[in-house]
Amino acid sequence: MDQSRTSGVVVGVDGSAAAVEAALWATDEAIALGVPLRLVHVIEPTEQMTIDVHEQAHRVATAEAAVRSALAAVEATERPVKVDMEILEGRPVEALLGAAQSAVLLCVGARGLKHATRGRIGSTAAALSAAARCPVAIVRTHRPHDSATDRAVVIEIGDAAEGDTVLQRGLDEARRRQAAVRVLAPVGGVSDSRSQRRLAEWQHRYPDLDITSVPSRGDILDYLAAHADSIQLVVAGRGRAGGVAALVGPPGNAALRDSDCSILVCEPHNAL
Repeated sequence: MDQSRTSGVVVGVDGSAAAVEAALWATDEAIALGVPLRLVHVIEPTEQMTIDVHEQAHRVATAEAAVRSALAAVEATERPVKVDMEILEGRPVEALLGAAQSAVLLCVGARGLKHATRGRIGSTAAALSAAARCPVAIVRTHRPHDSATDRAVVIEIGDAAEGDTVLQRGLDEARRRQAAVRVLAPVGGVSDSRSQRRLAEWQHRYPDLDITSVPSRGDILDYLAAHADSIQLVVAGRGRAGGVAALVGPPGNAALRDSDCSILVCEPHNAL
């Protein structure tokens, strides 16, 4: 963990059920990393020229209710985590990016109140995944780590320099979950042999994990569509071939359908 990041695990909460799921998921991560959990709600600015006092009071009350709902869910777990709460005003993407400037992880729900329709990952999550200076988790459903050992963690690696960063993050997540690992590696030529050597090194470092290499002849979305129900987490790099938008946007949503598989997008190794 980068010690320069001191603001813990940040969760964007908007009052939706998905945000509560994200807060619970983030609680596990905060405890594992030994950092505080920060619940952040963003009040979007009004377009009106004059401020309606009653409307502003309602917006603040709504924000407080959203934060309290997430806090209550976290406290109900009785897990040993320090929780901070914050209400900001601004555009959601910019405000959350600012709040997560020194975070170890930023978490958002896959289906928010305003930025997604049923079953579709919202534009806010996609924008955060592309720009945050820390890893971004897009959470579908929370299950305690010790209750999902029958489902795998899928790690996508390529030839990019961030490959080892993605692998290590994915393997650490799998170890916490005691889950099997499926590494999607490119097939063919130099890239194939390099990926296999890299994987062998990590198998030696993590002898306690069931790590299997899955040759990738097509897009990861094809693999996810075929195995969505047996996957609990997908770990990929922001510099992945084809970009991150396809994975966290409508194509990725279609591949994962109604599964509860979450996505973790790792930032480039030189993001700081």
